[in-house]
Amino acid sequence: MAVLLEESFPARKRRPSAGAFFSPSFSDNKLLQSLFLLSQEILSLSPLRILLKKSSSSITRKSRLLSIFFEELLRNPANVFPPSAALCFEELYIVMQRIKILLEDCSSCSTMWLLMQTPSISNSFHQLTGELSTLSDIFPIKELNLNEDVDELFNLIKKQCSEKSSDFDSYDENLRVKVLKVLEDIKSEIVPDSTTLSEIFDRLNLRDSTSCSTEIENLEDEVQNLNDDTSKSDIVALIGLVRYAKCVLYGASTPRTISRRRKPVVDVNFPADFRCPISLDLMGDPVVVSTGQTYDRSSISLWIESGHNTCPKTGQNLVHTQLIPNLALKNLIAMWCRHQRIPFESTETNIKSNGVVLNKTALEATKMTVSFLLNKLTASQSPLALNRMVHELRILAKIDSDSRACIAEAGALPLLVKILGSEHPDLQVNAVTTILNLSILEANKSRIMETDGVLNGVIEVLRSGATWEAKGNAAATIFSLTGVQAYRKRLGRTTCVVKGLLDLAREGPTNTKMDAMVAILNLAGDREAVGKLIEGGVVDMVAEVIDSLTEEAVTILEMVVKRGGSAAIAAAYHRNMMKKLASVLRDGSDRAKESAAATLVNICRKGGSELVSELASIAGIERVLWEIIGMGTGRAKRKAGTLMRILRRWAAGQIEDHVNIGQSTTVIMNSTRIILPG
Repeated sequence: MAVLLEESFPARKRRPSAGAFFSPSFSDNKLLQSLFLLSQEILSLSPLRILLKKSSSSITRKSRLLSIFFEELLRNPANVFPPSAALCFEELYIVMQRIKILLEDCSSCSTMWLLMQTPSISNSFHQLTGELSTLSDIFPIKELNLNEDVDELFNLIKKQCSEKSSDFDSYDENLRVKVLKVLEDIKSEIVPDSTTLSEIFDRLNLRDSTSCSTEIENLEDEVQNLNDDTSKSDIVALIGLVRYAKCVLYGASTPRTISRRRKPVVDVNFPADFRCPISLDLMGDPVVVSTGQTYDRSSISLWIESGHNTCPKTGQNLVHTQLIPNLALKNLIAMWCRHQRIPFESTETNIKSNGVVLNKTALEATKMTVSFLLNKLTASQSPLALNRMVHELRILAKIDSDSRACIAEAGALPLLVKILGSEHPDLQVNAVTTILNLSILEANKSRIMETDGVLNGVIEVLRSGATWEAKGNAAATIFSLTGVQAYRKRLGRTTCVVKGLLDLAREGPTNTKMDAMVAILNLAGDREAVGKLIEGGVVDMVAEVIDSLTEEAVTILEMVVKRGGSAAIAAAYHRNMMKKLASVLRDGSDRAKESAAATLVNICRKGGSELVSELASIAGIERVLWEIIGMGTGRAKRKAGTLMRILRRWAAGQIEDHVNIGQSTTVIMNSTRIILPG
């Protein structure tokens, strides 16, 4: 990175450009009043205390003098200005608006990014000063017949604006050059000198882990505020530098109580449409997949990156994996959160998802950070110190695929295995969540499956983890690994995996139940695994949770019955699932009705007259089916129509009795077709 944006200060999304402003059509006094208020707003802004102090203080002094000048003019409300003076005031209004915006942008900008922009920003201050000078030169001061004191004040303003002294601060430029040199060293795989890093970060007032973490967050915000991909890529390099320096200079940050999710559903009664169907959490960045279903970006990205090509809700193949932002829903969620006084956190911070490819500088900075953290992990440390290092790895592993690859390639997995059995709850959570984040990368799945002890460690956390969060993230890791067909077969044949997932789906809180159930659904896609699930009691689990997690439960049951044959049907029969499914047909969501109807079709086709008879005996079942045929989704209509035909054939005696439910017997159905209206 030899040069970082020598051109003008890049336009940021959060503010309109100067061209958006227009001269106000005010009377002379109103125009003066607007200028005075605008100058007061400029003076009320917090001064820049770290960078650009000379430039900002110079233009602020000029704004202060102008404010006094406007105030003096306002003391005589009878003033009538010549057209040339009014025109100058209107132009001055625009220039001062630009001064205000520039100062606000500098105040809200990330410190490190502001340092990289100091040449262009200093030039912007110089240009604005030049425009003030031009306006003061052409201003018809003599035509206003002002008193001597005001004349002297204006001459002082004119003199200060016309001074040729540069506002450029060599202090800022020297610091900028040092940062560029460090970035060049990192790009060349040269480890930066810690003394130099300490000097840079001290001068930028980044003097502890907390301030560095805040700076990283500010830099991530800058990525969202810029349109230029080159600038975004440069900021990514700065993020890598700050993260590395934070670890080297101040140690890994003290973990806050964090979760893979923002907030459990049980804490707030979110509207159902605002929840992600996968995580059940409030969606921060809702996106639409090719089937028309909406998910939170982070959840559906994990699903797709884990190797799936189907829609989690409908089971349909995804024609493409493009994620289309659902801006209307996002605005509704943000509005609801404001009314409820709940912080709304958009999840649009993943740099990779915004099309920015990590440059070499950022990649090398990540490698150096990982190497530093792993070296610390190998040393004998207290659980608290270990937790800080693992927590930092967890954050890194969440960022992007390059970071996940760096961590795994550096040999983190064997070190994390030793920590999975820790009795320290937070340490265990951070370790298993780091493995979860690493598993998103396809190449890391094989590393996890093949590295001695990793899979067994994850399974042990799934079965007997210290916290529900640890168990849930272990289940999510299993889910991620099942994205590979060979691993799905292997995990599905592992009794302790099946038992651990089923127990978690029965006993855990809502979020961990969901983690377990999506993993179970994935395992159910393999015929051999379905047998293990049935033996383990998957139908019993569905019966226990169907009232609270209806969609998820009936989706699992649909897959199990479809692939499990007579054993699954026998289990469903003995758990009285026919009535439960009929209840879902009556009161469930559209997706739940689809799965319930499809499951009933399979049960009736394979189970014979005894099960069809049980369905027919449920009060009001035909009315419910007719309602779905008339008003349901396309798939629900088709399945409900099939059920009606099965019931008609049963009534006509065209379905033979089934002998010994649960045994592998053949049911003969007459091929007579009944055409239903509609």
